[in-house]
Amino acid sequence: MLVYASVTFASAFSLCNCYRSPNPESGPSRNTSYLQAVRMILGKRSAAICGIFLRINFFKVGVVYTITSAISLRAIQKSNCYHREGQKAACEYGLASYMLFFGIAQAMVSQIPSFRKTKWLSVIAAIMSFSYSTIGSTLSLAKAIGDGKIKGSVGGAPTSTSIQKLWLVSQALGNIAFAFPFSVILIEIQDTLKPPELVTMKEASTVAISITTFFYLCCGGFGYAAFGDSAPGNILTGFGFYEPFWLIDFANACVILHLIGGYQVFSQPLYADLEGLISAKFPSSGFVNKNYKLKVPLLKSHSFRLNLLRLCFRTAYVGLTTGIAVAFPYFNQIVGVAGAVTFWPLVVFFPTEMYISQRKIGAWTRKWVAFRVYTFICLIVTLFALVGSLQSLIKSRFS
Repeated sequence: MLVYASVTFASAFSLCNCYRSPNPESGPSRNTSYLQAVRMILGKRSAAICGIFLRINFFKVGVVYTITSAISLRAIQKSNCYHREGQKAACEYGLASYMLFFGIAQAMVSQIPSFRKTKWLSVIAAIMSFSYSTIGSTLSLAKAIGDGKIKGSVGGAPTSTSIQKLWLVSQALGNIAFAFPFSVILIEIQDTLKPPELVTMKEASTVAISITTFFYLCCGGFGYAAFGDSAPGNILTGFGFYEPFWLIDFANACVILHLIGGYQVFSQPLYADLEGLISAKFPSSGFVNKNYKLKVPLLKSHSFRLNLLRLCFRTAYVGLTTGIAVAFPYFNQIVGVAGAVTFWPLVVFFPTEMYISQRKIGAWTRKWVAFRVYTFICLIVTLFALVGSLQSLIKSRFS
């Protein structure tokens, strides 16, 4: 966890320096997105490759958030059922209907025109994240103290063969990789700040990564101490806790609100990218470029700008992420694959290459070799995580 946090920290600082060019502090040219920074610093070919990974990244975040929100929605219903009927009651519910509900909500929220308009969603998401992380950590710590012992072991969950253990380790590495997706939207966030945005963004990145890593360690450490090898993949939805049921419900509601906002934060850059490409290709199309003003009921002073391309494209996109989530509703396995597939190119490779280019580090110098060794080690670890996570996903899908 600390190693991944350190890699993300290094990536964040490198990307902060990519917002302005050629000088990170006073350069006249502003790169308003991750992809634009790659295009400006590394060239069009690198940008084309980066664009593929970025779009995969944003899409897989949407799939994972859909699955996670559905699990939390189901957990609220199950929690209330267990409270009414008892802990041994058969409170089993499917996930598909909850995914559809989340998809409908996202289809509506996705009509927010741009990333800058999601500030209020980001604030709500941050508050909700802090709330459910605190609740989960506190409940786990209280259980460990109440039991009077720390469960689990340094070696982790036992397996019958060493190969099975290896697969579990690789899947865990993929899960951790997914926990640090912050870098890919850093430049978009920096573009919303007032000067000196470089200093502000570096301070914000330090605080954000430190706080999230702290909560990850608390949730993981306290959860394993409380439940040991039987710890659920999600301590709030795996029903290690049954009471107080209202607190479990509140925590899961916080998760859902966080994911509604988080889905938009990670989807808006993709919307802007693809809609910009379509708009440039069809500049005279009314369907693509014309906006219709609609008055909002009860808010006469406000109007909503409806764009037919935005309505159709974003609704179809949400429908696709929801459909994939329904087909592969395996939380831990999907998270592992999603984390591993884009972590190396987007968090390690491209930020490192941009840093080398900006600093004009010569080939085969000591620094250049050190960066190459760093990216190679990260690549090996990421490939290991990807293979193990794919194995687990395929096994879950066809077993």
